[in-house]
Amino acid sequence: MKLAVVGGGSTYTPELIDGFARLRDTLPIEELVLVDPALDRLELVGSLARRIFAKQGHPGRVTTTDDLDAGVEGVDAVLLQLRVGGQAARNEDETWPLECGCVGQETTGAGGLAKALRTVPVVLDIAERVRRANPDAWIIDFTNPVGIVTRALLQAGHKAVGLCNVAIGFQRKFAGMLGVTPADVHLDHVGLNHLTWETGVRLGGPEGENVLPKLLAEHGDTLADTLRLPRDILDRLGVVPSYYLRYFYAHDEVVRELGTKPSRAAEVAEMERELLKMYGDPELDEKPALLAKRGGAYYSEAAVDLAASLLGGGGSRYQVVNTYNRGTLPFLPDDAVIEVQASVGHAGATPLPVAPVDPLYAGLMANVTAYEDLALEAALRGGRERVFRALLAHPLVGQYAYAEGLTDRLIAHNREHLAWA
Repeated sequence: MKLAVVGGGSTYTPELIDGFARLRDTLPIEELVLVDPALDRLELVGSLARRIFAKQGHPGRVTTTDDLDAGVEGVDAVLLQLRVGGQAARNEDETWPLECGCVGQETTGAGGLAKALRTVPVVLDIAERVRRANPDAWIIDFTNPVGIVTRALLQAGHKAVGLCNVAIGFQRKFAGMLGVTPADVHLDHVGLNHLTWETGVRLGGPEGENVLPKLLAEHGDTLADTLRLPRDILDRLGVVPSYYLRYFYAHDEVVRELGTKPSRAAEVAEMERELLKMYGDPELDEKPALLAKRGGAYYSEAAVDLAASLLGGGGSRYQVVNTYNRGTLPFLPDDAVIEVQASVGHAGATPLPVAPVDPLYAGLMANVTAYEDLALEAALRGGRERVFRALLAHPLVGQYAYAEGLTDRLIAHNREHLAWA
């Protein structure tokens, strides 16, 4: 089996490598190709990857290249984890929206739209080249904004599934609270990427006992602290929202906070400098502890599980993924990309049935889906007016004066990445 990681020079890649090494029986890789145009970083990461494989006795070989076409030749699956513009562009996504009184974040709001506009054309070009190299190859997208990017891939006819680590993070947290193994925990996870709610936590599978009320009663304070939301809100909702919901439920509070400290991108950039120094140590043969602060917890386990299932291996039958709605949530279009539990196999992902969704959540999902429609249109076709319409539709923007100011700033800060600007 041959896999390629596009964006393989990321400082986060050793986490993925560690997962491949530990779970080699689930996903037996013969060759892993790390593809990245940044050769200096790529060689550091690639050398560490080989040492991790060697230490853990993985028989597969790790190769590196800056040649995308060569890297994806003959692959069975490609994992996309790229960041167009790097941490510098992310830093801008997280700062200029604050000038208009709107949240600055890399996956939602105005910053998320900027990332989508930079990313979608690049991802579609990569996917087309993968299709030419091997039409049967699966594309697993971890590149944000995952929902919009996955929809772009699916609309273009690619064999693609989107992946996020939010659900697996909750699964691990709940398992620890309940004193069971993660495999015992099945989430009733519903929403869009980075706009999800855990409406049930079941033991043993989709039909198992729902222990969410027990979790909220016994661990509500801990969950509230983790999500940085009042305990009273969790009790009133009766669900566990993704931590991204704080941008919606406490928008103005978050904006004030973000204006008083360095951006997350600045923090990550400093971590990356330290990590790259560590990766250059020829004695290092495991992922360093600092990497845990980089973000993306459990991504490697989720990626291995998904790839194994898609490629006919030993992955879990049920997994939370991003895929077409196809009537699962009747209040959304069939071609909306939703994030739910799905049955995953060689033929792809089929969403499991979802119980009727409370209008409190369905309304916000419908609003953000409309924004994603307009965002994808802007990413594919360009134009100031399309950017403005997407921003005006976003519930974190909404007012025309904000949308006008954000449109001007978005274009000014991203002109080098926008062919039409």
